Amino acid sequence: MHDLVVRSRRAVLPDGPTGASVAVRDGRISALSGYDAPPPAREEVDLGEVALLPGLVDTHVHVNEPGRTHWEGFATATRAAAAGGVTTIVDMPLNSIPPTVTAAALAVKRAAAAGRCHVDVAFWGGAVPGNIGELRGLHEAGARGFKCFLSQSGVEEFPPLDAAGLRAAFAEIARFGGLMIVHAEDPELLTDPAGPGYPEFLASRPEAAERRAVERVVAAAREAGARAHIPHVSSANCLAPIERARREGVAVTAETCPHYLVLCAEEITGTAAKCCPPVREAANREALWRGLAAGALTCVVSDHSPSTPDLKSADFATAWGGVSSLQLGLPLVWTEARRRGHSLGDIARWMAEAPAALAGLTGKGALAVGRDADMVAFDPGAAFTVRASDLHHRNPVTPYHGRKLTGVVRATWLRGRLAGGDPAGVLL
Repeated sequence: MHDLVVRSRRAVLPDGPTGASVAVRDGRISALSGYDAPPPAREEVDLGEVALLPGLVDTHVHVNEPGRTHWEGFATATRAAAAGGVTTIVDMPLNSIPPTVTAAALAVKRAAAAGRCHVDVAFWGGAVPGNIGELRGLHEAGARGFKCFLSQSGVEEFPPLDAAGLRAAFAEIARFGGLMIVHAEDPELLTDPAGPGYPEFLASRPEAAERRAVERVVAAAREAGARAHIPHVSSANCLAPIERARREGVAVTAETCPHYLVLCAEEITGTAAKCCPPVREAANREALWRGLAAGALTCVVSDHSPSTPDLKSADFATAWGGVSSLQLGLPLVWTEARRRGHSLGDIARWMAEAPAALAGLTGKGALAVGRDADMVAFDPGAAFTVRASDLHHRNPVTPYHGRKLTGVVRATWLRGRLAGGDPAGVLL
């Protein structure tokens, strides 16, 4: 007797969508069978034509707690995640105070999150000047990898690494098989915006700055024999050096984000869409979609980086750079993906399987026996209009207010239990 069986004629399994019954026992997927042959269970849910996806894994979330909890916090961020079909997040090490750059700081972060999370939460550590000796301890304490910046991060307590510091950090994490995540913008090619508008902001962070930084990261990873990951790729010009490095045996992966796949510079009018690196032109957006289809980009994750509304001023030169989309990532990406002929299987690979693999979350990312029973009932044909008041993150600033999207999350299960009620998330 199983605890739960969820049936769907469109279950997205690792080998493709099919009719299936997914059985759950003790929080894990215990059996898979045909849609018309469900095993016995204490509870049965029949979704019919509503799709069943693996719970999404978002490896790029700025929760900001403790220290900047008025921007975002574990309770609000994870409630938004659950509402959007995300069952696991990996918290970034910066914007919280203290930043997660020592094992002690990671313990502070875990204490802030304990008992408050509606989905499972893992943590990245940070690499900053002077903490090379802390990286192994962070790794042993459970950090899934290490984030660093080559340019200013936007907060004083998380400074960038210079060329020597980057090489030293790569060399250290190579000794214990860690992962380095590098915000790739070359500071030498960044300038102050010449005015308050979006064109001036975009010009201040050119594609060349992103590509040169990617090339630096690839060279450092090759020299150290270490794994590297490029987050939030906004410029399609970065794809060629990433693909070339992989062919040459360098262990480098890359992600992009919903805002780069949905928005375009020609349409941006408000600072809710400001982020670093910036959203670029429509032609570049289409090139990113081609790179995703070809496998040059492996993950689509949110880079959820909220702030209080007052920091999103009308001036693009001074407004906080971050897009809040944790709750909306699945319908945002699906709306655009289906127009381009992509499948729900592609969505599961980009937004669940690959991010789980990146963070070493072996129990996540697929509807397969033995995995955690993290599941999403997703109605791919239903439509809705985004309303900021419906969003659960702490400060519901969004560039998507009023946008019509296709695909509605009907239910989210975390280890076989409906998510979003009492906090039931585990710290991984």
